[in-house]
Amino acid sequence: MKHQSCSWKFFAVSCLTLLLPVLVSSKCTGKAHDGHDQDTSEALKYKLIAISSILFASALGICLPFLVKNLSYLHPDREAFLLIKAFAAGVILATGFIHILPDAFESLTSPCLGQNPWQKFPFAGFVAMLSAIGTLMMESFATGYHKRLELRKPQPVSGDHEENRDEDDNGGGGVHVRGPDFALKRTNSSDLNRHRIVSQVLELGVLVHSVIIGLSLGASKSSKTIKPLVAALSFHQFFEGVGLGGCISQAKFKLRAKVIMILFFSLTTPTGIAIGILISRSYNEASPVALIVQGILNSASAGILIYMALVDLLAADFMNSNMLCSFWLQLGAYLTLFLGAFSMSLLAIW
Repeated sequence: MKHQSCSWKFFAVSCLTLLLPVLVSSKCTGKAHDGHDQDTSEALKYKLIAISSILFASALGICLPFLVKNLSYLHPDREAFLLIKAFAAGVILATGFIHILPDAFESLTSPCLGQNPWQKFPFAGFVAMLSAIGTLMMESFATGYHKRLELRKPQPVSGDHEENRDEDDNGGGGVHVRGPDFALKRTNSSDLNRHRIVSQVLELGVLVHSVIIGLSLGASKSSKTIKPLVAALSFHQFFEGVGLGGCISQAKFKLRAKVIMILFFSLTTPTGIAIGILISRSYNEASPVALIVQGILNSASAGILIYMALVDLLAADFMNSNMLCSFWLQLGAYLTLFLGAFSMSLLAIW
């Protein structure tokens, strides 16, 4: 029940991120729109194409780890799965460093915000740092809470290691020794809780970023701007979905929780685009309020994704015994890591 309560709180916070764009519609004269390519009807056509394309790519990406998990060579203990996770971690790391953090700096240093205090302090980096520390705190406290719960639970006695010493006819003085699987079960439970926390925090960071992506595309009035973004964002969401789907798969959530997390990821960017279309007449991405909200959310999202990629995905896998004992597995993992990071970085051109 406590786990379900935490999940619903997480999803409630995710829902609230969808409502933020409606609040940012004031205007700034610092950035004018070019009128020659503001073909609204043409832009709307590409926005509708973007909704369907990104929805399909997002759903395919996040579902892919579940579709192939029954293949023996893609089992979590096999080398191929580690290589896929390294690729996904590279994608998530590049998303934070290349796609989100630069946008956050651009928003929070815009001339529309004035000189003081936005031009005098690196708020984007500061918020990203606080977000990374906050993610560490959230993981640490949540994992510690679950670990303390496990320690308080009465553990079953192993039949192979049970000693009964009868001191009298009433059978008093029985001594019970816990079996060797006691520590193993506790370790497996702790690992499972950690995977669940990681997947939920990672999804939160991805959702915040996805809302802003969708909003910006939906509010754009230029078909020339939208056209190249359709393919780029479809690949972007597919790669992110693969990384997130792998984490959710390892967390072994119940079916309902898996379906909810898959739906949230798949629908967030298309929903953001739809909101952007609805408010495109009044929304101006160069307004001070819009710049501050987008900049802070992007900074927080970047901090979460960078921390998760480096600490929870890369450090955990690259320092385990299977990886350290095989030079060729290490080499392959680094190659797929760079391939994932390079692939996502390349999309920044568009």
